[in-house]
Amino acid sequence: MSSFGTVFRVTTYGESHCKSVGCIVDGVPPGMDLTEADIQPQLTRRRPGQSKLSTPRNEKDQVHIQSGTELGKTLGTPIGMLVQNEDHRPHDYSETDLYPRPSHADWTYIQKYGVKSASGGGRSSARETIGRVAAGAIAEKVLAKANNVEIVAFVSAIGGVSMDRNPTDPKFQKILNTITREQVDACGPIRCPDEDIKEEMVKVIEHYRDAKDSIGGVVTCVIRNCPIGLGEPVFDKLEAKLAHAMMSLPATKGFEFGSGFYGVQIPGSKHNDPFYYDEENGRLRTKTNNSGGVQGGISNGENIYFSVAFKSAATISQEQPTATYEGKDGVLAARGRHDPSVTPRAVPIVESMAALVLCDQLLLQKAREASASIVA
Repeated sequence: MSSFGTVFRVTTYGESHCKSVGCIVDGVPPGMDLTEADIQPQLTRRRPGQSKLSTPRNEKDQVHIQSGTELGKTLGTPIGMLVQNEDHRPHDYSETDLYPRPSHADWTYIQKYGVKSASGGGRSSARETIGRVAAGAIAEKVLAKANNVEIVAFVSAIGGVSMDRNPTDPKFQKILNTITREQVDACGPIRCPDEDIKEEMVKVIEHYRDAKDSIGGVVTCVIRNCPIGLGEPVFDKLEAKLAHAMMSLPATKGFEFGSGFYGVQIPGSKHNDPFYYDEENGRLRTKTNNSGGVQGGISNGENIYFSVAFKSAATISQEQPTATYEGKDGVLAARGRHDPSVTPRAVPIVESMAALVLCDQLLLQKAREASASIVA
């Protein structure tokens, strides 16, 4: 489906090479200051053509608010946002009328719907994420006002070159505690804050780009100042909602929360997060954070952190053996413009999806608290 969320609900629309893409956001609180200037920075961070590490498709990705605001204030009604597709080239995809691209969605879409977009990936294209990022910028503003929530993502792996994401590693924990978006962007187009390996990551992407190939990577995200009590026990645990959000993104292949797969190597006596009383904040906290800021599916006030694996982009500019839709062997040489690694551009998209989850869960919790006050 094309909608996400319960109270803070987002519906995206558009295909990779249609006239425009965008979204409708329902559930935004009324009376909040909101203009295009609040939304554009994240869209600019996401846009193609930023460097030689990304697709050369040149889109300005300028957002236009169509509804739901007046004189720079939200009305509480649905907010419609639109971004024009300007540098679209449908003719680059004529070969896909004959051949389904390997590991792409051409075959599955036509099997499901009986028809598919004739150009690009249609709804399976990463171009669809523009609506998510625009909506996420609004969600972030709500979260910042509610509890000064900070969401920062960064590249932690490209191919086989990786930061140490072991939760016991002091360097990794320091990054989670202190990293800012400004620092991430200051690392250059690779968006990796580890000075020891970021240039090696750049060389890996350049190698595959020059070979007309692609390579995958990992984005790590940290959420700071999350209110305590977000998340619905059992089926809608906070980490489950975050996993749903991240795995709905194009090209994702894995999700790791808190200590993740490292946690299986740590005995319970060392993996458990002991509590202590924080005099300064006047509440219980945990000395370690292997739980990743969530216990029993509910946020505990510590940093929430997770990692998302993005595969090597399916569309590459090499000749690939495949078959026609009729089953005849052939060779497909895709044209078009493609990211040699989608990972660096995924950073603001991961942040945006995290914001959508948290904002929805925050409004759900506020509704619960309001209903409790009625009967108290």
